[in-house]
Amino acid sequence: MKVGIIQQANSPDIQTNIEKLKSHIRQCAGEGAELIVLQELHNSLYFCQTEDTRLFDLAETIPGPSTEIFGALAKELGAVLILSLFEKRAPGLFHNTAVVLEKDGRIAGKYRKMHIPDDPAYYEKFYFTPGDLGFEPIDTSAGRLGVLVCWDQWYPEAARLMAMRGAELLIYPTAIGWESADPEDEKIRQLNAWKTVQRGHAVANGLPVIAVNRTGHEPDPSGQTNGIRFWGNSFACGPQGELLCELSGDKEEIQIVEIDRTRTEQVRRWWPFFRDRRIDAFGGITERFLK
Repeated sequence: MKVGIIQQANSPDIQTNIEKLKSHIRQCAGEGAELIVLQELHNSLYFCQTEDTRLFDLAETIPGPSTEIFGALAKELGAVLILSLFEKRAPGLFHNTAVVLEKDGRIAGKYRKMHIPDDPAYYEKFYFTPGDLGFEPIDTSAGRLGVLVCWDQWYPEAARLMAMRGAELLIYPTAIGWESADPEDEKIRQLNAWKTVQRGHAVANGLPVIAVNRTGHEPDPSGQTNGIRFWGNSFACGPQGELLCELSGDKEEIQIVEIDRTRTEQVRRWWPFFRDRRIDAFGGITERFLK
């Protein structure tokens, strides 16, 4: 299966961002992509650098304007699209939501981000209610997709539950980068940890992983920090963690990668981690902390 990865730098102009995404999606489909993955909160700048009630105006309903625009494009091109939207569910209730559009344009399913960070420049708890749809794969013509979002990528439990429910791929729309004051050695450690943990999810679950990050510098509107330099490095790896493609750190890029979904069966025969799991001894995993 051919998968299109779109790593984009965004501007404050939402319409410009959307038009650029549409162009990139067309390019991916023209190169044969059956599944196309966009980065986290792809329509706008990453607005969570500050806490500002006016920014809730960026949210939209699902279905809504974006699912209509991109749904029509999915139908025209015959490709499955993975969107990442700021969802307005009800007055005062908002989510960070991934939406999967089937190749006929309809909504195949959605996933609401479960793990919500709250760190300097990533004030997501101000905007997003934690997801309540669980870790449920979404069935599409491109396979059974285990879609998670950004901060979820650090949690092996999320990947495991998606795998246990039959996901054929793990997919992470992402917005992550550096605060420019971080020293260079710390930046390298952070980036390597990000890659390593997700490749570890691939190995532990015998599944391909696709992580799509944004790139470019986005200033902090408050001026309290130097903003975020999103580190790009979008990648795809196979079920043994083998890198299938890796994008640059500082450029907008489009990449088509071939995923062999049949390898999961063979790899799980070689490395039967699911067979040997000691589920009788895992009760403590649902505790906050064990002394």
